[in-house]
Amino acid sequence: MMQGIARRVVPLAVGIAVLAAVPTSSLAQTATTRPQAAHRHLAVGPQYDSTHVYVTPVKEQEFVASWLATFGGTHTEPTPTSVTPTPSRTVSELVMSPVGTLSVFDYTTPVPYPFGAERTGWLVSDLDAGIRAARSSGAAVTVAPFDDPIGRDAVVQFPGGVNTQLYVHTTPPSYPALASVPENRLYLSADAVGAFLRSYLPFTGGRVVRDDRKADGAGIGMPGTAYRLIRISSGFGDTAVMVTDGHLPYPFGREFTGYGVRDLDATLGKAKAAGASVLWGPVAGGDRHSAIVQFPGGYVAEIHSGR
Repeated sequence: MMQGIARRVVPLAVGIAVLAAVPTSSLAQTATTRPQAAHRHLAVGPQYDSTHVYVTPVKEQEFVASWLATFGGTHTEPTPTSVTPTPSRTVSELVMSPVGTLSVFDYTTPVPYPFGAERTGWLVSDLDAGIRAARSSGAAVTVAPFDDPIGRDAVVQFPGGVNTQLYVHTTPPSYPALASVPENRLYLSADAVGAFLRSYLPFTGGRVVRDDRKADGAGIGMPGTAYRLIRISSGFGDTAVMVTDGHLPYPFGREFTGYGVRDLDATLGKAKAAGASVLWGPVAGGDRHSAIVQFPGGYVAEIHSGR
C-alpha cells in the first residue's frame, strides 16, 4: 500500500472518463455568442469530468502515488470490477486532485473494443437526453447505453474521431470544486475541425474564447512555426484544439489533458521526485510555460503555468 497519501473513500466513479472543413469566422462568432441553451443543462461540473487513464498492468498504485505526490488530492480504494457491457475485469479507482479528476483503470483481462479509445468521461444530468443531444448535434453513439455497478454509461464520438464517455450515477456524487479546470487537448486536421466544431459546440453549449491562426508553434514542440489554436469553454470544462498538418514531434498528440499550476518548475520537481519523466520542456510558448510529463504506468500529460 502507498504511504503518506491522503485517503478518503468516496463512491467509485467507474463510469467517469474525463477541436473540426475549416469554419468561417462567422461560425466561430455564432458559437461564441449563442450556445444552445437546450444542451447547456447536461453538464454538471468540471470536477465530475475525468480523464480516463488506462495504466500498464499492475502499475495503478504506482501511478496514483506519483500523481498525488505531484498535485495532492485524494483517491478511492482500488476495486476489482467490471465497467464494460461485455465481460471484462479491471482494478479501478477514482483520483480527485485540485487540478482535475482521473478515472484509473488497470485491466486484468483484455480491454473490450472500443474501450480505451475514450479520452474522458462526462457526468450528465440525464443520460437519455445526452444521447439525443449527441445525435442531434451530429455525434455518433458508438456504445449504446449500458448499466455499470453504480449507474449507466454510453460512449459517443464527435466528428474527427473524438470519443467521450457519458455517465450518470444512481446516487448523484458530490466532489469538491477544482483549483484549476483541466484542458481537454485535441489535435485535429484542417479537414476535420469544421465538422467537429459544428457538433461539439452545440452539444457542450460551449463558446470559442480564442481562435488564433498564428499560435506559437513552440507550444507544440515546433518553435519557429505557427498553427491554429482554438480554445473552448463550456460546462464540461476547457478544450484546446490544435489544428495542424499532423507533422508532430513526439510526444505531442499523446497527451489527452493539460493541467494548470501556479509554479511549473516546482511542480516538475515534485513529479520527477515521484518517478515521473519530463518528455519535453519546460518551454515558453504563447501565453504559457509548459512541459509534457509521463507518469508511472504510461500516462502522458501537459502541465502549464501562465507567463
